[in-house]
Amino acid sequence: MSDGDSSDGKPGGRSVGGKSGGGKSGAGSEGARVRSRGGRGAAIRVKRGKGRSISSRRWLERQLNDPYVIEARRQGLRSRAAFKLRELDERFGLLRPGLRILDLGAAPGGWTQVALEAVQPARSGGKVVAADINEMEGMGEAVVLLLDIFDETAPVVLAEALGAMADLVLSDMAPAATGHASTDHLRIVGLAEAALDVALTVLAPGGGFVAKVWQGGTEGELLARLKLRFEKVRHFKPPSSRAESAETYVLATGFRPEKTPDPEKTPGEAEDEA
Repeated sequence: MSDGDSSDGKPGGRSVGGKSGGGKSGAGSEGARVRSRGGRGAAIRVKRGKGRSISSRRWLERQLNDPYVIEARRQGLRSRAAFKLRELDERFGLLRPGLRILDLGAAPGGWTQVALEAVQPARSGGKVVAADINEMEGMGEAVVLLLDIFDETAPVVLAEALGAMADLVLSDMAPAATGHASTDHLRIVGLAEAALDVALTVLAPGGGFVAKVWQGGTEGELLARLKLRFEKVRHFKPPSSRAESAETYVLATGFRPEKTPDPEKTPGEAEDEA
């Protein structure tokens, strides 16, 4: 389950195994406008109801008073998480027309919407593939798949859907929270590692990878794998990410495919420099 990023007042569709702008999307200024609306009006309070727990009531109050939820609904976005991808794009220039993008754990579709907005598949020849273990309503030109990325056939299915190597793999996947910090941290890193496994099979040289992790740093093994296969690895917490949330994002760019060993070369022999 997600952190409540769905804009319809319900938790988003990012469970274990699933997640969850033409060019620049103006995310920085948009984020500032969204935040400025947050201070207007009295806070909405949810009445105690039969069968409604205190935690459920607090979650609903947070959703009803969240300016990003309100703005996402106003803009017709499927989740407030859309603002996070816009802010990532504004900061790092991830999205543009013509790219092939794979959105893992896409439901309910906020990131897919932003990707489609930027890629403009019909005009540019790019492609957006959205996959989730939960059902997701179709969305324009996006290819929407229902699958579990832990299934051994997932990489093949995703590669076929993309039709060619991907330029960018996105993962906003998050596990259902247990309330136990170390357990939740390990579970979200496990999802990021699964997303990376897929990315390593479908990314084109020079491609990029974005995944949600918990603050406190990416696990050593995952970070080592990223640094081995990508030129640059960074962490970034989008302004629209809730302040109390431990989430942050790891961003890896400049993908380096693994070299196929030369059978005529002696193991350990150094290559000649050009």
